[in-house]
Amino acid sequence: MGVFDDIFTTPDSGNGTISVTELNEYIKAKIDGDGFLAHVAVKGEISNFTNHYKTGHFYFTIKDEGSLIKAVMFKSAASKINFVPENGMKIVARGRVSAFVRDGQYQLYCESMEPDGIGALYFAFEQLKKKLSAEGLFDETRKKPLPKIPTRIGVITSPTGAAIRDIINILGRRFPYAKVILYPALVQGAVAAPSLIDGMKYFNSQMNVDVIIIGRGGGSIEDLWAFNDETLARTVAESKIPTISAVGHETDFTICDFVADRRAPTPSAAAELAVPETHELMHKIDNIIGRMSLLLTRRIESGKQILDFYKTQGVFAYPERMFEERKMRLLMLGQHLETAVSAKLSADRSLLAQRTAALEALSPLGILSRGYSVAAKADGRVVKSVKDVNAGDSISLRLTDGTVNATVE
Repeated sequence: MGVFDDIFTTPDSGNGTISVTELNEYIKAKIDGDGFLAHVAVKGEISNFTNHYKTGHFYFTIKDEGSLIKAVMFKSAASKINFVPENGMKIVARGRVSAFVRDGQYQLYCESMEPDGIGALYFAFEQLKKKLSAEGLFDETRKKPLPKIPTRIGVITSPTGAAIRDIINILGRRFPYAKVILYPALVQGAVAAPSLIDGMKYFNSQMNVDVIIIGRGGGSIEDLWAFNDETLARTVAESKIPTISAVGHETDFTICDFVADRRAPTPSAAAELAVPETHELMHKIDNIIGRMSLLLTRRIESGKQILDFYKTQGVFAYPERMFEERKMRLLMLGQHLETAVSAKLSADRSLLAQRTAALEALSPLGILSRGYSVAAKADGRVVKSVKDVNAGDSISLRLTDGTVNATVE
């Protein structure tokens, strides 16, 4: 060990002492040189877990009934696991044991981790399922009903897979009037979830379909993992358009199945859920037409019976009575009008006589009737004084019953 061999073989004298740092470095070198400690798998329970969000590192303790060891998992390794570690979780951590010189303690540097006794993907699935269920995203009360007769079907899946062929075949057979709009998406791999999310956002922004089918054919849990993505689940839950999840597995579920408005075990089953069967629909329409015709016939017959009843009642049985009543009313109105006109004429005659008498009292003809006359010159001017005429002038005398011409002497 070089310098350390000299140190530990030399008696404790002034030159035989070492620093704390040198001791810890020696211990670290010993541990790092042990091949067994370079690759270990430690089983235990997590405690004192800290997720250092700024750096992305995990710091925790692994313990069993009799002991414990501190552990750290750096961001490069932590970002590769599919679940979130938590206190009390039993795990199997793989990595190497080394010493931290500054603190003088050894710890496990984890390079990978998985739940003990259960697959990491399944555990992550259960974690997310529990979380979203607590938020109410699986509640039936928030799910939208599927349209009865959709005319535009949006499909989010691989353009080359069997799923789209099955969907098109089923839709063409059951309801050929529906138009299929495909959004080509990746359905497997690291970038599959963002691709599926883009498809959901596209249809919800365009609002150009009545219902959405999202899915793919069957596969392993790794193949289907994109449909367990939390962001995709929230996007499906927030969709304004009813959505059918159609991931091709009969017994298992994905998170997408739980948040979608309806779940179909296969893409073919989703197509059957999305649209009615043409012959079945025609049969239903025929039944509706038949019931409507029957109800209309009954309504007409009921109306005829009511009409027949009223035909035997009142004026419908004796229509001339309706005219007699109106005739009597017209005669009464005529009498009232005649009386009103007569009263009006009588009042007007009385007023006219009064005003005529007043005018006659002021009329100069009334004066003439008492023996007086009015003298006027030839030009029509009234003679008011003897100075107004001369001998030989022609004048006219207006009497009550005529005019007399005279000459002034």
